[in-house]
Amino acid sequence: MARKEPIELSEYEKQRQENIAQRDSLLKQLALDAKSAGLGPKSIKPPSKSSSTRKTKLAVKRIKEEILPRRTSSRLAGLTADSEVAKRKAEDEYVAAQEAARAKRQRVSGDLNLSDIVVAGREWDNGENVFADVVSRGAKPYNRTFGETEVKETTDKELRALRERMSRLELYDGFEPNRIKITPERIYSLGFHPTVDKALVCAGDKLGNLGIFDGSQTASQIKTKQIKSEEEDKDGGDDDPDPNITSFHLHTRTISSFQFSPLDSSHLYTCSYDSSLRLLDLVKSSSTEVYAPGDSSLDEPLSGIEVDPTSPFIIYFSRLDGHVGRTDTRLPGHADIFQLSEKKIGGFSLHPGYPHFLATASLDRFMRVWDLRKMNGKGAEQKPALIGEHESRLSVSHAAFNSAGQVATASYDDTVKIHTFESMGSWAPDRKISEEEFAPSAIVRHNNQTGRWVTILRPQWQLSPADRVQRFCIGNMNRFVDIYTAAGDQLAQLGGDNITAVPAVAQFHPTIDWVAAGTASGKLCLWM
Repeated sequence: MARKEPIELSEYEKQRQENIAQRDSLLKQLALDAKSAGLGPKSIKPPSKSSSTRKTKLAVKRIKEEILPRRTSSRLAGLTADSEVAKRKAEDEYVAAQEAARAKRQRVSGDLNLSDIVVAGREWDNGENVFADVVSRGAKPYNRTFGETEVKETTDKELRALRERMSRLELYDGFEPNRIKITPERIYSLGFHPTVDKALVCAGDKLGNLGIFDGSQTASQIKTKQIKSEEEDKDGGDDDPDPNITSFHLHTRTISSFQFSPLDSSHLYTCSYDSSLRLLDLVKSSSTEVYAPGDSSLDEPLSGIEVDPTSPFIIYFSRLDGHVGRTDTRLPGHADIFQLSEKKIGGFSLHPGYPHFLATASLDRFMRVWDLRKMNGKGAEQKPALIGEHESRLSVSHAAFNSAGQVATASYDDTVKIHTFESMGSWAPDRKISEEEFAPSAIVRHNNQTGRWVTILRPQWQLSPADRVQRFCIGNMNRFVDIYTAAGDQLAQLGGDNITAVPAVAQFHPTIDWVAAGTASGKLCLWM
């Protein structure tokens, strides 16, 4: 057998051997110096023979235990001691250990499947991915999720015709959206005046301002009507004037909601976080307080308002502390208060045809429907009869009734749900709805994660569509406005150039296919 060449030592090992030799040499020299100086250990009288023998044996045994290495038996492995096979086996094991250590530190290239690299805990199931909703919540500005392709691929003729008509709505071209600053601060509420002669849009902002914009004006008309001084004429005047916008400071805090009276379209009811409800008379140019807490020190912010369509003097309002109130404008200062939730009520609405039915959406994750014809409890505990409720995974932001008895809700679980209740006019006052009947008839996946700086997204129905096809609009975090039918079919995704923020507060005109939306910067987007 050929003799195996010795393994060449590495630089590190050579340096280590040199350090060991230097240390041993130094220790020997120190011992000799100490002995010559008389500092070495003194001689000790030898102990008795028996004890010396016993202690020596114990010492030898202890030394053997400390210096004997733990090693495998070559005999048990079937190898001859100090044979070439044993040496080769040790070398192979050493090389394998080095390769394993190097592989652990090696960078991994290519794609990895999370189910293949789980270290601890339960096995990874992508179907139950807890990050799926979180990761998909981010807004993607100007990224369309519905457009011409979806319209062309529609096979249902009626649905396709409706989609084509709604998609033809164009952004108001009188002024660019970033120039129509209808309110000084973030818009919280918005709506159309019911007139069909021209688009009159109102918006309430964070600081209690109400802005009014006339959609019939154009830049050329304003420029023509401007009265210019001689210097302005010489300079050519303002070639690009701003739109005419009227703004009133009606409240001291956020105008959370407003509604025009169905009896008189010149009357606008507004409610605010300053705990008051006011009536703005556009003809008399005056604003009067309709309701406020008896004690001016009480802080009871109002979150919504609804005027009874069958009795316009009766006004309902919701509070952020979970209460709903009812007041009669003919009896100032009086209100019936009902606690309908332990937590904040973000939105509510009355059935347009049967206003004794009330739908509420609250922070406790429930959408509830109540019957005002039957009251349960007495005194402060009195409240309308609960017909049924539906629980979502996260808080529900708004609940909106349409004239067909359908309720649209928006929730922070990134869904828009439509609940359909048929023949509500024939329901008895003590009617109860089972969980199956209360289940949503349609669920639409929709990004509702507005964050801190964008107003909460709320679905808003068109009150009286001319073609009787129920539809609602809701803001889109990608800077669009989405339009859906009551069946959950998307009709259009309205957008345009120069929309620099999320048009979060969207609203239909009651009867005409006009859509308006407001942004957090107080800007107005209008499609006609």
